[in-house]
Amino acid sequence: METTFRLARFAGTHLRVPIRTALLPLLSLLLIAALLLAVGIGAVAVPPRTVVAILLDRLGITLDVAVTQQQQAILWVIRLPRVLMGGLVGAGLAVAGALLQGVFRNPLADPGLIGVSSGAALGAVAVIVIGFAPLGIFTLPVVAFIGGTCTTLLVYHLSQRNGRTDIASMLLIGLALNALAGAGTGLLTYLADEPQLRSIVFWTMGGLNGVLWEMTLGAAPCILLALLLAPLLSRPLNLFALGEAEARHLGVEVEQVKRRAVLLAALATGAAVATAGPIGFVGLIVPHIIRLVAGPDHRLLLPACALTGATLLMLADLLARTIAAPAEVPVGLITAFAGGPFFLALILRARRQYGWS
Repeated sequence: METTFRLARFAGTHLRVPIRTALLPLLSLLLIAALLLAVGIGAVAVPPRTVVAILLDRLGITLDVAVTQQQQAILWVIRLPRVLMGGLVGAGLAVAGALLQGVFRNPLADPGLIGVSSGAALGAVAVIVIGFAPLGIFTLPVVAFIGGTCTTLLVYHLSQRNGRTDIASMLLIGLALNALAGAGTGLLTYLADEPQLRSIVFWTMGGLNGVLWEMTLGAAPCILLALLLAPLLSRPLNLFALGEAEARHLGVEVEQVKRRAVLLAALATGAAVATAGPIGFVGLIVPHIIRLVAGPDHRLLLPACALTGATLLMLADLLARTIAAPAEVPVGLITAFAGGPFFLALILRARRQYGWS
């Protein structure tokens, strides 16, 4: 009875019906608005009406709007793949953060904890320094994805004991392997020459410049697969909040949920980091924002995180390429400047609320 009461209170009192029914439609509208703004604003402005006309024309629907070939080329060749990639990266990182926070039962959990970001960075820096590129421009993202995935699998394997995954061990092993990967990245950076150093620094700051349709379409299946499968873990992650023992007594296959959540987080984060570089704070901050608005129910949290993460990274990338035009600021710096103060404000708010010393 006690467990049932706690579960009912957890699942029911944090979500008000008006918020639950209106949040996802509102976030969807905001995402569409961000998409139109992001593809329309730049050195050559493309009005929203013209953007809609160009997009519908590809679907065989013609609007009575004057469209130039320059506008079509700018939107389809340059801006649209970049903006869509930004949306996918933001959604993937946000959902990965929500999954790991649910599994670790820790609001400070971040996709970087499982080693995927540091492993991807090590692979990318190795490609830049060694200069071996059998796949051309796709060598770096492919090797980065492989590096992130292998690091995550190693963290998961080392954290298992007697057929069970210990969350505390996973956290500590992830920190240790992050340090080792960081040391390897530092060594390669030390050995790099000046042009390679410039490439390394720019990649590690995170950015979406130079994204092509091939890169977007290559990363999309991994991120979309993680986004589609993540909601299937909503109910067990809700029960995880009660503790692993309680969740197991309520019929949750705890080890299977851990495995799936970590693998989905690694899949989404690996594809995102491989294409855009390490972009911080999205996976940490976005789940916090949604919990403040709508509560901790993962049935709403996960899709809302996907929509919010996509919207925020689209807008951050728009700011990154216009704030210092014609120069371009790495989008990772924008998210750090925005996320750092927000996270600090959350900590101070929690300290006042709970009386932390």
